[in-house]
Amino acid sequence: MSLISLLRLSSALLLVFLMPALANGASQPVTQGWEYRWGDSPFTSEGVPQWVLQDAPEKWTSIGFPSNPPGREGRENVWFRVTLPAGEWQEPVLYIFSVDLIVQVWVDGEKIYQYGEFDAEGRGRFEGWPWHEIFLPEGYEGKPVYFRVFSNYTDIGLWGEVSIMDHPDLVLYILKNSLEALAIAGFATLIALLAIIFALLQTEKKTFASISLFTLASALMLVSESQASLLIAYQPLMWDYLAAGSYYMLPVALALLLEQWLTNHRPWLINLIWKVHLVYLVGALLGALAGVFDLSSTFPPFDALFLVSLVIIFAVVLRRIRRMLREQQILLLAFGIFCGLLIVDMAVAHGVLPWGRVPVSWGMLLFSLAVVVISLWHYAGTQEALKRLNVSLEEKVAERTAKAEALARREQARVRMLTFENEKNRILGDVLTELQDCLGLKQAFGLLVRALPDICSPLKGAFYQRGSSDRYDRVAVWGFSRPVPLPVLLDARKGLPEPSRLPQLRQWHGAEGVDREVESATLCFWVNVESASAGNVTEGILLLEGDGVFDNAESEYGSARLLAALDQAIQRISITLSSIALREELQKFSYEDGLTGLKNRRYFDQLFEHESAVAQRNDLPLSLLIIDIDHFKKFNDTHGHEAGDNALKIVAGILQKQFRESDLVCRYGGEEFVVVMPGATSEAAMDKASQLSSAVRDVAIIHREKDLGALTVSVGVASWPESGEKPLQILTLADRALYRAKEAGRNRVEVFG
Repeated sequence: MSLISLLRLSSALLLVFLMPALANGASQPVTQGWEYRWGDSPFTSEGVPQWVLQDAPEKWTSIGFPSNPPGREGRENVWFRVTLPAGEWQEPVLYIFSVDLIVQVWVDGEKIYQYGEFDAEGRGRFEGWPWHEIFLPEGYEGKPVYFRVFSNYTDIGLWGEVSIMDHPDLVLYILKNSLEALAIAGFATLIALLAIIFALLQTEKKTFASISLFTLASALMLVSESQASLLIAYQPLMWDYLAAGSYYMLPVALALLLEQWLTNHRPWLINLIWKVHLVYLVGALLGALAGVFDLSSTFPPFDALFLVSLVIIFAVVLRRIRRMLREQQILLLAFGIFCGLLIVDMAVAHGVLPWGRVPVSWGMLLFSLAVVVISLWHYAGTQEALKRLNVSLEEKVAERTAKAEALARREQARVRMLTFENEKNRILGDVLTELQDCLGLKQAFGLLVRALPDICSPLKGAFYQRGSSDRYDRVAVWGFSRPVPLPVLLDARKGLPEPSRLPQLRQWHGAEGVDREVESATLCFWVNVESASAGNVTEGILLLEGDGVFDNAESEYGSARLLAALDQAIQRISITLSSIALREELQKFSYEDGLTGLKNRRYFDQLFEHESAVAQRNDLPLSLLIIDIDHFKKFNDTHGHEAGDNALKIVAGILQKQFRESDLVCRYGGEEFVVVMPGATSEAAMDKASQLSSAVRDVAIIHREKDLGALTVSVGVASWPESGEKPLQILTLADRALYRAKEAGRNRVEVFG
């Protein structure tokens, strides 16, 4: 596994944690319109299958899902086809969970994807069961997609999910579906390492060795069968061999483990089971590697053997379960749940049950935890017995008495502190609720200043709010008699008091002539507000007098709890204020037009100024188009505003399709749109404007299943440097060109100059 692959996977996993909403990107399942045709297509002299060039609907048969069509009768070749639905995609790909066994994909007589090698007879070898990502060509909508499939396995065709989605969404989707298995695999690996350590240190070496073997096999199987494994290294066949080896090792490890637990019951059948499975494991992998048979053909016999072994194991165990220890019964219960999930997974794999993701990893996690807990239970019992032998009864009684008295005193302090905390939490909750209703930070800080005395009582203190020139003005003070020992203002340029930390409080000295000395018993908390534009800013500072809080050694527990509660309260207040600041910024910088989904004029004004500066600085051409829908007011008056809104959406959609991703399409206002084309010459902009005008004329406005006819547009075009003006002037010039287009009869394109 390369370092680059690991870094990519780590970055993608971090992205899933930080932005879970992206992991649920839009996808469109392809579940309708499938057809199949048994056999293999003849090829033209150019190597194109004739079946993809002929419609021949009488030769194709409908099927609900492209897997295991009826009437196979030993056939190994089949074709499927489907017309993919249209959608709004940026990088459309067709995602297939798996294929039995190799596949080619054709569109418009062109092969767009292949997995596996087909020989002259249309056959091939098993090369793994990966998931497939098929990049769809432009204009795939409405065209049939053909799938050529070969399989000498028990199943034939596509398997699992078939969906259309964007490429970035697919990567996050794969990681999201694999995250659980990878996390449990990591946990199982940790258990395996601990079991190895215990095997080296303890007398029950075989038990811990069996635990280690089982958990390592479980972890390897989870990683190998997870879809994210192909993001680590795209070696499908290698991962399938690892998955098969670890899967085939599970009954060996399970039987060895049960043999250790059931030693007193002479489990000769269980002993025979692990030996038979070990022979099968070695034979299956060596035979597949030597090319005697495909690895895929080893799974069905193993599943049957495993199922028989499970029946035998449960028959042997159930006869003796009442005579077993409680921990052994718990182990067998966990084992039964795990095996039940394995059986369900087998049934899904062989088509007995409909396809779905079976959470086998949870069964493995449950079984691993049960084994570890029982083993640690035994270990703890042994250690406790040794300890009781080495400690005298008098010392134990004295120790327990002292502990009980200390716990009683601490419990009394804890009860008092909890009562105090509950009251403060109630007050804090009410304040946070009121803060969340505030429209802006100014209103929120006003409310906070009024509420701080109640939150901090009975501690005396003051609150400082950031003003101009990095100064913090004292806006609230409570609990003091005159004079107040805390400064009137704090100057950030001359140093701010550091936030308080346990176990000691630091002394801070203010600037001479401005601030008085803050004593070492003064507690300090910063109220930080994070915004998208300014980042993390300390908007307020809370100073509290802590005299007597840390003087009494017996109050150490309560002091720590008090400081922790205050710190947590300030953090919650900071988070609430940050959300208010973010909400303000979002309202302030809303750049999207709600009706059409295009960028709005505010966004255009900012970006056009930037693009103009870039064009002038780098001496690059810049073109601008202003588009106006002809007679739109008349259209609105005739058909209603709802139809007008629908027409605006349709024209906006045409605009998005006509221009490059680097071009900026905005709704300028009303029925006017503007397009900024960085790097485009006047000729290129003119061509695009003409194509747009034609495209709008060719699209009928359909509203409530009624054809309202087509619209036309007038377009004004201006370009720099052809205009001879500064880049910022082309907006005015394009508007003049638009005016000329309207004066000349509309439904036309005019270029300034």
